[in-house]
Amino acid sequence: MMVNITSNSSKNKRKTHKGKTSISLLLIFLAAGFTIFIYYTMVYQCLRFEPTSEPLLNPLMGWAPWATIRESPQGHTLVYADLTWRDFESSEGSFDFTSFEERNQLARWRAEGKRVVFRFILDRPGEQDHMDIPDWLFEKMNGQGDFYDNEYGKGFSPDYSDEILIRHHQKAVQALGEHYGGDDFFAYIELGSLGHWGEWHVHSNSNIRPLPNEEIREKYVQHYRQAFPNSHLLMRRPFNIAAREQLGLYNDMTADFDATTEWLDWVERGGEYSQTGEPKALAAMPNGWQKAPIGGEQTQSMSDVEIYDQYLAQTIALLKASHATFVGPSGPYDIPKGSPIQKGIDQVLTTLGYRLLVSKAFMPKVIYWGKHVTVRLIFSNEGIAPFYYYWPVEVVVMDENKKILAAQVIGMDIREVLPGEPYRVKIRLPIEFLEVSTYTIGVAIIDPLTQQPAVQWATQNQRAEYIQELGSIKIKRFF
Repeated sequence: MMVNITSNSSKNKRKTHKGKTSISLLLIFLAAGFTIFIYYTMVYQCLRFEPTSEPLLNPLMGWAPWATIRESPQGHTLVYADLTWRDFESSEGSFDFTSFEERNQLARWRAEGKRVVFRFILDRPGEQDHMDIPDWLFEKMNGQGDFYDNEYGKGFSPDYSDEILIRHHQKAVQALGEHYGGDDFFAYIELGSLGHWGEWHVHSNSNIRPLPNEEIREKYVQHYRQAFPNSHLLMRRPFNIAAREQLGLYNDMTADFDATTEWLDWVERGGEYSQTGEPKALAAMPNGWQKAPIGGEQTQSMSDVEIYDQYLAQTIALLKASHATFVGPSGPYDIPKGSPIQKGIDQVLTTLGYRLLVSKAFMPKVIYWGKHVTVRLIFSNEGIAPFYYYWPVEVVVMDENKKILAAQVIGMDIREVLPGEPYRVKIRLPIEFLEVSTYTIGVAIIDPLTQQPAVQWATQNQRAEYIQELGSIKIKRFF
């Protein structure tokens, strides 16, 4: 009898193929069932959050009153401190930090978590004949400079081109940087040094020699860049180096329509620096605010009532056009609460700076399994300026008593959350340490100096502890 091996072999192969197909189908059905199980046991929720219109007292923005004040009815997180070279280095090589710090209460402000707007001054007009550079430096320079008596006041304008002045200026700024440049406590450095009040201009009709050309001016800027690598530098005008190095700007005529409109034109178009006649010394920086801050003090050509009441709409429009983050040292910080212009003051404070929140969150509501969950967040900025420092952003897990059990740094740069542009983040959050219970998920921005949450989120129902609560999750584990 002959056995058909080929026939039997084909049958065996078909049986084997059927067996494999059945196993594959079973695995597919199991996978599909497991996917359905996952879908229905990992219940997700989409949460939306509405912005608040209330004024917020937040770091690195708002009012910047004189650091010498004892009390201020208006809340603030910044203070302004300036220092004349004469007070800082009365004898060559001997730098007086103690008097400066005590006079400006720097220990107090650091302890309170506030930051400093700082300016170094070589010429401050006053009522009496005087100099704001040290006597020893005046002698080394052989008196190179000009005494003046004009509508600004009396004082001495040194020859800023003098190599001796430049060399010793670098040493003085270097000493300041070694003492204050290690962190962002001196958050905003206004340059400073050149011209009356350090504002990079001199009274042109007072027989005062003009400011030096761009090459020399930039030497002064580089002194600050080297000394304060952790601080934002701000210039009175949008000079070429400000555009090139992404420096900030300040307008010491804030709220004055004519002066601010002129300043905004410099920012928008660039052009000539009238103090020296250089046709292209100013650079167009219309988007400079996206990388570096805008500040400046309130004009003294208008009253508080005019600024915060009579011309309030104009004030707000100018601040929005400037993308301003802070106002000081001149400002409304000494106006008592309950004043008739308090509403206007609050509206201006609401306008200044950043206003950050998580506008949407997509996250699990009930969790039955797994070691991690995915959380998607959309950050928004309802303000007119970014947050300019790289502070960590954390997602936190809290128990039913709102005690923080865990915190995880989010891989994002808070500086990139620009006004009007949603910023999306995806987070893989570990949950294996959580027991069966209900937990609250939140986000916080951490101050590097205190290592604590420090920013009020611009959302309704904001927690006092500076955490935006996103929602709760329930852990109900199957295995």
